Amino acid sequence: MTTQMSGMTVENYRWAQELVDARDPLGALKLIEPSLEAEQDNLSVQLLAARAYFGSAQLRHAEATLRRVIELDPRDAWALHALGRTLERAGRGAEAGPYFRLAAAMCPEPEYVTAAWRYMPAPHED
Repeated sequence: MTTQMSGMTVENYRWAQELVDARDPLGALKLIEPSLEAEQDNLSVQLLAARAYFGSAQLRHAEATLRRVIELDPRDAWALHALGRTLERAGRGAEAGPYFRLAAAMCPEPEYVTAAWRYMPAPHED
């Protein structure tokens, strides 16, 4: 029996997840992309797509998908940090800083805090 989400089967979702975990983001995207629009409100599918886009260095797609994830769940520290990393990889570090700082404030994981420190404003000397 095949279980259906809105536009993607659960089996294809799990397979795509395994491909992302196995560092085959392009293979995963072949399964995800046909259903991505139909699943635009499905946080799990959007997160998986964002991971696959980031992993395959499709930074514009990763950015757009991560922004959608943050719209759906603004409390997702991982998505905020991943958006910062995406912007950083795209050479837009100044834009990345606020996302790194927010992620670190929400979830003080060492990786998040280290990234936030890289973009802290320099103290002013009087």
